[in-house]
Amino acid sequence: MKSEMIYILMVDDEPDMVSLFRQRFRREIRKGLVDLKTAKSGAEALSILAENRDLSPMVVLSDINMPGMDGLQLLKEIVARYEHPKVYMVSAYFGETDYEAKVKAAGAHGTFAKPIDFNSLKGQILNSG
Repeated sequence: MKSEMIYILMVDDEPDMVSLFRQRFRREIRKGLVDLKTAKSGAEALSILAENRDLSPMVVLSDINMPGMDGLQLLKEIVARYEHPKVYMVSAYFGETDYEAKVKAAGAHGTFAKPIDFNSLKGQILNSG
């Protein structure tokens, strides 16, 4: 694991998912390895990214199904506006639909199916900087 701070933006409209991520990353947050920011919508995520343009490495973890701007639309906006954030999509629907192929084609760095394998997720994002 790298000692450099990694900035994670978790985008999910479900408060339980945000709580789960905070719990699963509590050690890394306490050690100063992770700064976890959260957004409840795609629009809020874009606002946070605009305010934190210089934070790097930045990793975005976004749900696909959200009201308003969905995760695929958010992904396309991030890819169009920014070079550095690595975007990972999170969904319960990977494997059941063509979402996984769509998000990878749109520029996602990777995908995680719910329920999330946090060991795999941590391994990928904490070593992605």
